Amino acid sequence: MITIKDIAEQAGVSFSTVSKALRNSPLVKEHTKQHILSIAKEMGYQPNLAARSLVSKKSGAIGVVWPSVERAALSSLLTALNDALEEEGYTVLLSISRLEAALDTFRRYQVDAIIVFGDQDSKLISESTLPPNTPIITYGAAGFHPWSTVDVKRGQSIRLALRHLASLGHHHIAYIGDPQTNDPLQTVKIEAFEDESGKLGLASGKQIIVPISGLDVHDGYMAMKQLIEQGNVATAIISGGIDLTRGILRAAAEARLQVPQDISIVSYDNLPQLQSFEVPMTAVGVAITTISEAIAQVIIQLIGNQQRIQTVHLEPELIVRSSTAPPASS
Repeated sequence: MITIKDIAEQAGVSFSTVSKALRNSPLVKEHTKQHILSIAKEMGYQPNLAARSLVSKKSGAIGVVWPSVERAALSSLLTALNDALEEEGYTVLLSISRLEAALDTFRRYQVDAIIVFGDQDSKLISESTLPPNTPIITYGAAGFHPWSTVDVKRGQSIRLALRHLASLGHHHIAYIGDPQTNDPLQTVKIEAFEDESGKLGLASGKQIIVPISGLDVHDGYMAMKQLIEQGNVATAIISGGIDLTRGILRAAAEARLQVPQDISIVSYDNLPQLQSFEVPMTAVGVAITTISEAIAQVIIQLIGNQQRIQTVHLEPELIVRSSTAPPASS
């Protein structure tokens, strides 16, 4: 196993200088730091988290409780979050176990902080499982958890989508994204859809919320097929997420519906992939890089002061692309 001592000998510097460089200390000159990091990478150095913890009382690791490795938005966020935390000198440990089991694992590894996703139920967690003096931050579901939170104004995203479609002349708009489960992240979108429809004068029986089993591609596909088979005449659809959007597009293509000539689509999730669809998608939400940077910033602040609770709400934006247009009948 390569040690800090090995790197120090190869670099011709002291043990303490290597240690400071690996912790990104400002006490080491930049050219020296880069020289040491280059040698460490060449030698295949892997930091010993347990040893680091004994010396500094910090492991340099952040635990992430991940709800799904399949959904595109979450995978993109994990990649961006890992990059943001790496720049701050942290290692990300990922668990796809149930929330209580994951928290217990991270407690034993003595991670410096834990990230939990808001669609997981913290009410099921016993106090004995929570790592003592370890800050926990959730992404999403502000107000539904006792911990610090970074959240997107999801309801505002749906309002932006509705206003855009209404401004184009759409009066019959469907929302696909109601998973029929206790998921506060989705509930806030649906409530905003209903409220904003009323404010825009669209809630005259022409709006429809389509129930789905989940948030994957197949769920979007089946929901769109249901709309088509029932003879629904919606001229526009708001999709609850990028995976649902993929399924919606597939079902629309099978029915020979053209986007946006026959039906306009706005997708939640502000992801770069939406621009690369066969029809570039109009999107609402917050950019993944903005979310990951906000989470990383709050984590760094919390590690220095575990008792401080923070709530950060990120403002969404509307990105208009070619998947939306006035309805054909207008």
